[in-house]
Amino acid sequence: MSTESQSSDDDLREEISNFLRRNFPQIQMHGGSAAIQELDRESGEVTVSLGGACSGCGISPMTIQAIKSRMVKEIPEINQVHANTGMGGGGMGDGGFGGGGMSPSFPGETTEDDEGPEAPF
Repeated sequence: MSTESQSSDDDLREEISNFLRRNFPQIQMHGGSAAIQELDRESGEVTVSLGGACSGCGISPMTIQAIKSRMVKEIPEINQVHANTGMGGGGMGDGGFGGGGMSPSFPGETTEDDEGPEAPF
């Protein structure tokens, strides 16, 4: 990797870190942490890991969804965000929250099969 591309990777990492601190201060305020695990500038993919109090937090899936949707809108170099909390043994990828479960929805957001949540019984 050239010095110039290393510098631009460092700049992008800094931009992502600033985005997380600026837009999601509740992560650190509630005892959690957010760290960039992988960054592929060429493909525009980033993997973010939430740790500390985020692992096991009931609202971390919503935080992850918000990070995924907002980061691609606010940072032009990022096309896809993968995120995980270290729970459930794996990444969150495109499918959601580490296996099973539903993705949260936000006001104004629609999906193809937006029929609401399924009853647990």
